Amino acid sequence: MSVKIPKGETLSGLSLTPLIDVVFLLLIFFLVATQFVDDERILDIQLPKASEAVPLLAEPQELVINIQADGVYFLLGKIASLAEIEQTLAQMWKNNPTGASVIIRADRRAAFGTVVAVANLCRKLDLQYSTVMAEKIDN
Repeated sequence: MSVKIPKGETLSGLSLTPLIDVVFLLLIFFLVATQFVDDERILDIQLPKASEAVPLLAEPQELVINIQADGVYFLLGKIASLAEIEQTLAQMWKNNPTGASVIIRADRRAAFGTVVAVANLCRKLDLQYSTVMAEKIDN
């Protein structure tokens, strides 16, 4: 004699379709609302090659100064003069004196004096870090 077990009706009324719809809507919202921070690396600058370059292990707080081949400075995505760069650096380190760095990205065709001028500003303001970026040579 077979025994009949009555099936529960609790799972038959639960639909996962609305839950999946909500998850996809949230995913789309966050993808659209996110602003990716690569504004400083958009410029087409040919970096010099360095055989001893190593990748950063931790991402520091950084301010990127780009120097094009014709010596034009870019700071925070806009063309800037040395006076504007000095003012921005002074204000930045007044607000956050520890844990920040300056990255100087110069085109290899740029005059060396333009790089030295920015490095001199960093020394003048007694900044802890000043880094000149280069591309790693692939062997």
